[in-house]
Amino acid sequence: MRILIPRITDIIDILIVAYLLYRLILLLKKAGGFQILIGIAAALIIYFTASILNLNMVSSILKVFKDYWVIVFIILFQQEIRNLFARLAQSHNLKSLFRDAKKSVFSPLLNAVSIMSFRKIGALIVIENSRKLNDFIESGEIIDAQVSVKLLLTIFNNKTILHDGAVVIRNNRILAVKVVLPLSENVEYAQKLGTRHLAAVGITEGTDAFVIVVSEETGRISVARNGELFPGLSIDELSQRIKDETT
Repeated sequence: MRILIPRITDIIDILIVAYLLYRLILLLKKAGGFQILIGIAAALIIYFTASILNLNMVSSILKVFKDYWVIVFIILFQQEIRNLFARLAQSHNLKSLFRDAKKSVFSPLLNAVSIMSFRKIGALIVIENSRKLNDFIESGEIIDAQVSVKLLLTIFNNKTILHDGAVVIRNNRILAVKVVLPLSENVEYAQKLGTRHLAAVGITEGTDAFVIVVSEETGRISVARNGELFPGLSIDELSQRIKDETT
């Protein structure tokens, strides 16, 4: 009996496919589309079973679905597929952004977040990476100002007209304020998070942005990255997360 020995290219091929499937399943699970995927698989199983048992009517109906299952899949999960490839396209660019911005943005940003956390001032700060956020920035007000503690505290003061929405930082500067972000449709988050945190997760589901959130109710600091929320961070932990992006 001849034993087939896989080549290195076969192993690489399998690993790539396995990774893509794994990431797709995670996205579908988060978006609540896992049940639809199971339904599609069930329909295909029924089709093949009907073909074996010569159930002509059932086979003819499901054959139409089988012939176009790829198109159906793309239509149903176009958002999830787009998010998958957006994440795959993300690279080490955020590392270089934080490395370059470390001296000019790192300290005042952390100081401002620390003060807002202590005073329970709600805040939503988006740090743009390689994927530009122009479509979202259009909803806000362009100010193009240097990052400073006083400016951030003023912007997020609930007595100002600019405190609603997000601050977007681009190239070490506050580019826009009062920016409206898309809310995450992740059913897991939607049931327990408020609008500010849902917006933080939402903008990171399809982009490579790094988002800092301060809760107005509790003062808790959270970070959103790659469609996930990491809540309850201390200022030291936030500092470490930013530093991790530069190593």
